[in-house]
Amino acid sequence: MAKRKTKYVCQDCGYESAKWMGKCPGCGSWNTLVEEWEASSVNTRHTMGGGAKPASKPESITSVETKKEPRITTSMREFNRVLGGGVVPGSLVLIGGDPGIGKSTLLLQVSSQLADKQLPVLYISGEESMRQTKLRADRLDVTSDLLYVLSETNLFDIVSQIEQIKPAFVVIDSIQTVYREEVTSAPGSVSQVRESTNELMKTAKSHGIPIFIVGHVTKEGTIAGPRMLEHMVDAVLYFEGERHHTYRILRSVKNRFGSTHEMGIFEMKEEGLREVMNPSEIFLEERPQGAAGSTVVASMEGTRPVLVEIQALISPTSFGNPRRMATGFDTNRVPLLMAVLEKRVGLLLQNQDAYIKVAGGVKLDEPAIDLAVAVSIASSFRNKPTRPEDIFIGEVGLTGEIRHVSRIEQRVQEAAKLGFERVFCPKKNLEGWTPPSSIKAIGVSTVKEALEEGLMD
Repeated sequence: MAKRKTKYVCQDCGYESAKWMGKCPGCGSWNTLVEEWEASSVNTRHTMGGGAKPASKPESITSVETKKEPRITTSMREFNRVLGGGVVPGSLVLIGGDPGIGKSTLLLQVSSQLADKQLPVLYISGEESMRQTKLRADRLDVTSDLLYVLSETNLFDIVSQIEQIKPAFVVIDSIQTVYREEVTSAPGSVSQVRESTNELMKTAKSHGIPIFIVGHVTKEGTIAGPRMLEHMVDAVLYFEGERHHTYRILRSVKNRFGSTHEMGIFEMKEEGLREVMNPSEIFLEERPQGAAGSTVVASMEGTRPVLVEIQALISPTSFGNPRRMATGFDTNRVPLLMAVLEKRVGLLLQNQDAYIKVAGGVKLDEPAIDLAVAVSIASSFRNKPTRPEDIFIGEVGLTGEIRHVSRIEQRVQEAAKLGFERVFCPKKNLEGWTPPSSIKAIGVSTVKEALEEGLMD
């Protein structure tokens, strides 16, 4: 009898080695190589010889027939927005997030809404029993007869139930609990997650059934398991939010059927998640009036403009090296903007600690918020507030110039809708359009010019 071979597989990146090593050569992680049995059986469907499936032949791209399939829309417009307009039939979507953030609640509510539209839905939970799922359904007021629940972790049984029921929507909660009998490693390992996801992908594509799988995240905030898991699926969504805040953000980081910059905002209530249709009002409702270091910026999240407050606190340092800290904003851009203010405007900031925060727990990463951050820093340093009805938009260059930003019309219209009276934007952005009559657009060319006009005496 042949001796079964073992191999060591990294649980973070999937690197395989014949012997154990403390540090993975693939990703550099420590103590992540775990011993697994090599598969001894060979799948005869993929071997050469009789009975093999004939290979498909290449075709000219102009002769390939296509048909536009309608998307499955839910009652949550925020959820539809992040997916690019609704659920695509036959798609495989991965949703990740911290434990307890509301992933299962969101998918159960979506399943209920689709079932209310007379679409059969199969909700498979590997972490909870059917009674536990029913208790959560009662709390969320889910009462549809077309919503089927199943507590199963065996991949063969899961695929069999999908093929038998033929639902219009499937949820797998979570992929780390699903196992395939042919793979000898434990559930949640790299091999199990990879093989299970691959089989679910085949099921989704062959039957045209959209499948949503829930994935746990590591302490670094990434999806647990190999990175190839994100390459296999059609869309990757992250459900973010602070545990001590009620607001949750659904963000798309990969989407083959839509934009990857969309963001949906929800509020966690006792009866479930409620979508926030106007997030700008939420982020600005507690903004202090007349406080130095506070500005407002119009940031684009996909196709939606969102008005967010940026706060800065500048204070003399007590250490040899001043601190530069930022929350919700790239920390590396803080010393860059402070160097521009010191060199081009003349502010002595080299002995000052700087603390930047984007209020509301939002993460902003576009360059159009540079001007608002720079004005906040100067406002706090000079202890001069900005006008409550002003808003700042623009990218700051190293020479102190204010550079052109995209979609200025949508940003200004959102500011005018919320009652702002003046908007500071790049001078080149004023060409080719007319701002609303209720707001005055002021074009600035340099940071110094924006500070002279924007800070109150």
